[in-house]
Amino acid sequence: MKNISILLAGASALYLSTSAMANDHDPAALQAKALQDTIAWDITEGLTTEIGPRQAGTEAEARARDWAIAKLNALGFSNVRNEPYMMPTWVRGKETAAVTSPFPQPLTITALGNSASTGDRGLTAEVIYFPTIQDLIAAPDSSLTGKIAFVSHRMKPTQDGSSYGAFGSARFVGPNIAAKKGAAAIIIRSAGTDYHRNPHTGNTNFEAGVKPIPAGALSIPDAENLERMFERGQPVQLKLVLTPQNIGEQESGNVIAELPGSDPSLGMIVIACHLDSWDLGTGAIDDASGCGIITAAAKHIMTAGQPKRTIRLLWAGAEEVGIWGGKAYGEARKGDNHALAMESDFGADRIWRVEFNLPESAKPLADRIASALQPLGIGRGQLKAGGGADIQAIIKANNLAIIDLQQDGSRYFDLHHTPDDTLDKVDPEQLRQNVAAWTTVLAIIANDDGDLTMPLPE
Repeated sequence: MKNISILLAGASALYLSTSAMANDHDPAALQAKALQDTIAWDITEGLTTEIGPRQAGTEAEARARDWAIAKLNALGFSNVRNEPYMMPTWVRGKETAAVTSPFPQPLTITALGNSASTGDRGLTAEVIYFPTIQDLIAAPDSSLTGKIAFVSHRMKPTQDGSSYGAFGSARFVGPNIAAKKGAAAIIIRSAGTDYHRNPHTGNTNFEAGVKPIPAGALSIPDAENLERMFERGQPVQLKLVLTPQNIGEQESGNVIAELPGSDPSLGMIVIACHLDSWDLGTGAIDDASGCGIITAAAKHIMTAGQPKRTIRLLWAGAEEVGIWGGKAYGEARKGDNHALAMESDFGADRIWRVEFNLPESAKPLADRIASALQPLGIGRGQLKAGGGADIQAIIKANNLAIIDLQQDGSRYFDLHHTPDDTLDKVDPEQLRQNVAAWTTVLAIIANDDGDLTMPLPE
């Protein structure tokens, strides 16, 4: 982690070197100011303290929308509103697991989103162990009838979060696969990297025509304990109680606000986070901090004066349970004049890399942004920017340019979707570095009137 004084000194030096050409939106001057930011922390602290968990489709998420509208209005943004939509809603119930033989003891478990219920009496069955998702896939059809499948894996911390894609399939598709093979239920080793006795929740989905089964995630210490039992060569029986419910269509919504630009002919920049969270923690890193980061950056631009391009803030709802807010925005707003999309949804640790997906004509613009970010310790990546979950629908609908500010994910999956996702895990110094990076990028891109039209996909 870079020391804040070093970052500030670097930003100040860049500011002084360009003072002759300074203006209200000088990126270096705004970068230096953003390194003193308090807005992002105020939003993150307020949302987690005054609302807490914000599961999609619930009364808590509705209160969060009201809170967000009040906050964005108080900060001076324009056209602040809620854009509602309906979505199917799943809520948690009882959740317990216990080995009944050969080594009776309780295990710590949480239900995965869209899990079916065991009923209040639970179910007791033999557990069949699969070290990897590939082993489960290879199991013969109907071989798991009446059994509980157990899928383990060894997710490791990575700076770019790539291990989530590699190992998350045990959660994403494992329950569907087990159901098709006749399993009565499935348990998985949590998709995470910590060794706290906290299981990681998260959504799973079942194909049309596949009957959902109870599905839960064990904390990593409990999953490894269960693995050791299998190493002893004896059959393992488990009692599982999961009683979630699907409560039907409920209202969610996207909170939207704008900083109007001076030239409406220029395509707007949409910057996104998601307002909802899972119910186990208070959603500080996932994703109250993201909402704090993008909003603080936009506020710094507002304070400096009106930019050329409109900046639209999208605090998306219902991301965790199916990206409903992002999809609703893409459908409702595909006719709006967008140019570029960005999202913050990977915690609050320092940004270490910037990636671009811009038209070839905008290469000088990308070069300028990359140079301006260097005082913050941010390097230029070679991969093409892909954007976050909540902006995928509008990117696809409007073929938008993208900039990704990649955060350090080394500890993100220690906290992701767990009871440990709380405010104390947010480092204020690293949060300010995020704000400074976002402010720098917005100061440049929102005042550039070049053509950002992307070539049509081949």
